[in-house]
Amino acid sequence: MTLNSLRDLPKRCRGCVFWELSPECGAALADQDPSLDKEAWVSSTLLQWGGCGQIAYVDNIAAGFVTYAPSYLVPRANQFPSGPASADAALLMTAHVAPAFTGLGIGRLLVQAAATDLSRRGIRALETFGDNRNEAHACVAPTDFFQAVGFTTVAADPHYPRLRLDLSAVGGWHEAAGAIDITIERWLASISPVGAGSF
Repeated sequence: MTLNSLRDLPKRCRGCVFWELSPECGAALADQDPSLDKEAWVSSTLLQWGGCGQIAYVDNIAAGFVTYAPSYLVPRANQFPSGPASADAALLMTAHVAPAFTGLGIGRLLVQAAATDLSRRGIRALETFGDNRNEAHACVAPTDFFQAVGFTTVAADPHYPRLRLDLSAVGGWHEAAGAIDITIERWLASISPVGAGSF
């Protein structure tokens, strides 16, 4: 994910700074265009830490994306009762698949791409907060999706458990660093659905 590719995200996601700003900061900046804050966060994170997301394209359409960063760059991470994320892990913030592409494995491919990228950078684990309530249009992805792609719960919570994926397990996954550019034919031939209620 780059500043240029941000424009490929759904408008609602381009303007969402749920993860990037603390609630107090978000309230103070309520009158500003949140997409500018999103761009500023991505720019700063790229400079301080490196790549912070993956986008899956199908026929030049952004079918889905994930974002991730160390928890010290994610103010909202401190607001969860099952947090904070472990010091040796990057935090998977957002996992989103466009409605037209759900249920076909795009979410799994995106998590694999993120895990491969982070593993190459020497990061030991990927953690995330799951949503047990499966809220529509939420900024937190469903817990059952994360469990379906290999995450296990490390800190229970009725609403937002913290889950972890050990990145030593990514060795057998396909190489998928950078944006995933796939065609419909290859995509349909190579994936299997990850289950009902999943991405």
